[in-house]
Amino acid sequence: MYYQHDINPVFFSLGPFINIHWYGMMYVIAFFLGWAIARYLSKLPFSNFSKNDVEDLITYVILGVILGGRIGYILFYDLSYYLSNPLDMLKIWQGGMSFHGGFAGVLLVLLYWAHKNKKDYIELTDFIAPCIPIGLFCGRIGNFINGELWGRETELPWAVIFPSGGTIPRHPSQLYEAGLEGLLLFLILFFLARKNPPKGLLSAVFCIGYALARCFAEFFRIPDPQYGYFSGCFTMGQILCLPMFLIGFILLYFCKKWKEHPDYDTVRLKDGSLIRVRRYKK
Repeated sequence: MYYQHDINPVFFSLGPFINIHWYGMMYVIAFFLGWAIARYLSKLPFSNFSKNDVEDLITYVILGVILGGRIGYILFYDLSYYLSNPLDMLKIWQGGMSFHGGFAGVLLVLLYWAHKNKKDYIELTDFIAPCIPIGLFCGRIGNFINGELWGRETELPWAVIFPSGGTIPRHPSQLYEAGLEGLLLFLILFFLARKNPPKGLLSAVFCIGYALARCFAEFFRIPDPQYGYFSGCFTMGQILCLPMFLIGFILLYFCKKWKEHPDYDTVRLKDGSLIRVRRYKK
C-alpha cells in the first residue's frame, strides 16, 4: 500500500482571504536556522566574522535568495508563461523558486557586502557555505508538502501517490534531495567548518557536493515538462549544475595555493584555542 499524499499546503488561514502556506513557512524556518548556524560559526576562535556581521548579512542573504530564486525560475524554467501572465511572477507561495537563481542572487549580494565591509569575498562564501544546505533541506520539504516536483514511477515500498501526478506511485524525489543536498551536505560542511579549513575549501566542497547530489537526485525526478530531456537523458537541473562543478574544481585548485600562502597565521593561545591573525602586507 503506497502513501497517498494529502497534505494541506496551507499552514493556517486568517479569515477568508489570507492564507499562510507551508512553503512560505519553510523559508522562514530556513532563514532562522541559517542565522543560528552563522551565529555559532562566528563564535569559533578562528572566525573572521562577528555577531554583528551575521546580523547585517542576514538581510542581504534573504533578498538574494528570494529575488534571485524567483527571477532565476522565471528565466530558466518558464519565461514564456510568465511573459503571458506577468502577475503570476509575484505568486511565490505557489512554488517556483530556482536554487541556481537563488545561488546567483546570494553570490551577488555577498560580493556587494564584502566590498562594502572590506572583507575577503572567498572567506565570506566559506563562512556562508555551511548555512545554505539547511535552507535547501527546508525548501525541499516545502516542495514535498506542496506535492510538486515529484519523481518518476516506481514500485518501491516508500513510493508516494501525488494528487497532481495521477494514480501512479512515484519516487518522493523531493525527500531524496532534502536528504542529499540538504542534510548530508550540511553535516559535511559543518564538520569541516569546525576544523579551521583552508581558504576556499568550504566553497569548493559546497559547489561540488551540491552538483553531485542534485545530478544524482535528478535521475529519480520527472524533468520539467516545458523542457523534458536534453539529448535524451539530461535535465535542466543537471545542466545548470555544470558551472558549479567547474567553479568547485577551480576553487580547489586555488585552495592549494592559498593553503601554501595564507593571508593568516594560526596562533594557539595558552588555553589551547586557536585564533587567526592576519599577516601584514607591505
